[in-house]
Amino acid sequence: MAKKKAKDISLDDLEEELSETEEDENIEEIDEFSIEEVTPEEGVSQVFEEELEEEEEEEVKEEIIDERIYIIPLAKARKGPRNKRANKAVRFLREFMERHFKPESLVISQEVNEAIWARGIQKPPRKLKVRATKNIEGLVVVYLSK
Repeated sequence: MAKKKAKDISLDDLEEELSETEEDENIEEIDEFSIEEVTPEEGVSQVFEEELEEEEEEEVKEEIIDERIYIIPLAKARKGPRNKRANKAVRFLREFMERHFKPESLVISQEVNEAIWARGIQKPPRKLKVRATKNIEGLVVVYLSK
């Protein structure tokens, strides 16, 4: 097979692109302080108090309108080729959540994915207990339930 040719890019073009992007970005300046200026009574947490308050406000904005716990049967994923079972289990999980929650978009958390793939591609679990939450925008997130 023939190798694909790499696209030739001149250094002048790169410098122009970088200069254009640098002008567009607004870089926020951070006030400098030394750790010696912070007294032990004040503590580091009080110095960064403003940042902590902003993060807490962002978490409150996302309102959960529905939360359910399901035990999802994945035994049907065992039918068919052995080397496609975990993939089928993820597909069955996705179909189950779309059928029951009718989401606009669906996100399966990393821990659920790892639970399905924990024993490899050939041996996914036969059932899985999950907790699903739906927010105002219609986003459904699936978490592992214990």
